[in-house]
Amino acid sequence: MEKRFMTGNEAIAEAAVQAGCRYFFGYPITPQSELPEYLARRLPEVGGCFLQAESEIAAIYMVFGAAGAGARVLTSSSSPGISLKQEGISYIAGAWLPCVIVNIMRGGPGLGGIQPSQSDYFQATKGGGHGDYRLVVLAPSTVQEAVNLTMEAFDLADKYRTPVMILGDGYLGQMMEPVEFKKRKQQSLPPKDWTLTGAKGRPRRIIKTLYLQPEILEQRNLTLNRRYQEIIKDEIRAETYLTEDAEVIIAAFGTVARIAKSAIRILREKGIKAGLVRPITLFPFPYQTFAQISDKIKKILVVEMNLGQMVEDVKLGVCGKAEVFFYGRTGGMVPSYDEIVVEVEKIVKEP
Repeated sequence: MEKRFMTGNEAIAEAAVQAGCRYFFGYPITPQSELPEYLARRLPEVGGCFLQAESEIAAIYMVFGAAGAGARVLTSSSSPGISLKQEGISYIAGAWLPCVIVNIMRGGPGLGGIQPSQSDYFQATKGGGHGDYRLVVLAPSTVQEAVNLTMEAFDLADKYRTPVMILGDGYLGQMMEPVEFKKRKQQSLPPKDWTLTGAKGRPRRIIKTLYLQPEILEQRNLTLNRRYQEIIKDEIRAETYLTEDAEVIIAAFGTVARIAKSAIRILREKGIKAGLVRPITLFPFPYQTFAQISDKIKKILVVEMNLGQMVEDVKLGVCGKAEVFFYGRTGGMVPSYDEIVVEVEKIVKEP
């Protein structure tokens, strides 16, 4: 199969098209603007609709409408733009609607800067809007993986009737790598017998999120939570790298995991047996992977482009059986492999 040389943003956009997405609503913001730019050209070629909304807020409610009609629909933005979408994302989750959301993270808080960051981890994984809801959150580390996970995201969204987020960073969105678009085996997905397509002789359907009777709202939330428990049971993904004989583990996701692999190769040349655990699903988080690792490895270094947001989940995973350390850069700064090597050497020397 022929490979194509594409930026991460362009590759995600093409993957969405090949996954059957025909609707995109969004608003340009660096460093993800190439994604809507690509779809502005591409979607009309396949009979789809690209619409640049007047704001991020308008865009997310257009997503709500398209999802309610049963369409495969995508929106994308970067950090502050995702913040503007949060109320609408909560509505979509509460209405049990499938969609895919891409966040190519930049530095913050506030407008911050356009350099890469991972500081939206809490926002993505803990439910950035109001109410008891979660997103499935997928964190690719290569452009090819971004393609694969984007295609999978649409299936997961339809399978569980939930929003799915692709969480990348400015590096991933802007870097160019060769990718291929493999034809995927069509999954058996539940019928969309809830869509608003006009009654046409059948009983009417209503999609809403307002339930004034607390007993009914509680049951809605409990049903939603049962779906999250299914996702936790069946959809956890993580990569382990050179963990079999490791004496110290680096935990990292996305772009930082790539840098960590370079650091691990250098450390092993120095005689330090380091390995990597890379969560691919940030929700559901691979707690069990860390629990198993901590049965034999007692030192874990979490490396992130933030001030230590994934640390909390790693600590929950190891449940006190391993000592968890942290090294991070923030504001758009990216940790180098040399910096990671120095931090691991410090940890190994500690008693």
